[in-house]
Amino acid sequence: MTNVSVVICAYTEQRWDAIVAAVRSARQQTTPPREVILVVDHNQDLLERARATIPDAEVIANRGSRGLSSARNTGIAAARGELIAFLDDDATAAPDWLERLSGWCMHANILGAGGSVEACWQASRPVWFPEEFDWVVGCSYRGLPTHAARVRNPFGGCMCIRREVFESVGGFDDGLGRVGRVPAGCEETELCIRARRRWPDRIFMYEPRAKIYHQVPATRGTWRYFRERCYMEGISKSHVARIAGSADGLAAERSYTSRTLPRGIARNLSNAVRCGEVSGLLRAGSIVAGLSFVAAGYAVGASSEAGRQLRCAY
Repeated sequence: MTNVSVVICAYTEQRWDAIVAAVRSARQQTTPPREVILVVDHNQDLLERARATIPDAEVIANRGSRGLSSARNTGIAAARGELIAFLDDDATAAPDWLERLSGWCMHANILGAGGSVEACWQASRPVWFPEEFDWVVGCSYRGLPTHAARVRNPFGGCMCIRREVFESVGGFDDGLGRVGRVPAGCEETELCIRARRRWPDRIFMYEPRAKIYHQVPATRGTWRYFRERCYMEGISKSHVARIAGSADGLAAERSYTSRTLPRGIARNLSNAVRCGEVSGLLRAGSIVAGLSFVAAGYAVGASSEAGRQLRCAY
C-alpha cells in the first residue's frame, strides 16, 4: 500500500457505471492507494446512492461552490496521503497507473506527475476529428511527448501531486475548471504555474506509460461540442494569462500553435493529395477552425468584463 490518496469527483448519476468502474480501478492498483475519496458535487441523490452502494470509497459531499475545482479541493482537504492523485469519474486506470506516477513523485525535485489519457469512443471516432485536438474530449493528443518528459502541467484527471504543493500554494482556483456540463478548463495549468513559481528548481513530469482509459460519449464527437469546448478553452486560457501572465500561461500553447498544428495541417493535406483521403481535408480544416474558435474565446475572455462574467457563471 502506498501513501497515496486517490480523489475522484462526480456530479451526475448518468455516469453511475463509469463511477463504479473508476473506483474499482483505483482500488485494484499494483500498489494500492491508502484511500479512495469520491467527492459528489452538489447532487444529493448521487451522494446517498454512492454511500449506500460503494463501500470501497470514502464518499463525501463537495463543501465548496459547485464545480470540479471546488470538488477537488474538498477531496484534498479530506485526504490523508502524502501524495494526492486525481482520476476522472468517467475513466478507468491501468493497473500500474498509480505505481508509475507515485514512482516519479518519490524524487525530491519532482512536484507531481501525470499520465496519458487514451480515448475510448463510445461511437466511432468522427473522420473530421484531428488527433491534435483530442484534448477537446479530455484525452492525450498528438504532439505530446512519447517518452517521460518535463511538462508545464499534467492532465487534471490523470495526475499525482505532493501534498506539500497544496499546503504551500493552496488548491485549485474555483474560478476555473468545469462546472457540470460547462466545458471550461485550465485549473491544473494555473495550479502548476503557482507551484513552479514557489519552487523554480522543481518540476512536473509526464509519464505516458501511466495510462487511464477515458470514455468519450457520442455527444462529445459532435461539431457543436468541438466548437464550444475550443471556445471555452480560449476563455479559460485568457483567465490563466491574466492571473499568471502570458509568458507562463501561454508557454506550452505557443509551441502547440507554431509547431504541432502546422504539422497536423501539412500531414492531413498530404494524405488527402497522395491517398485521395477526403477525411484528410476535413481534419486539416478542423484544425484551422479549432484554432480560430480558441482564438475567439481568448479575445472575448481577455476583456475584464468577460473575465468577471466568467466567474459569475461559475
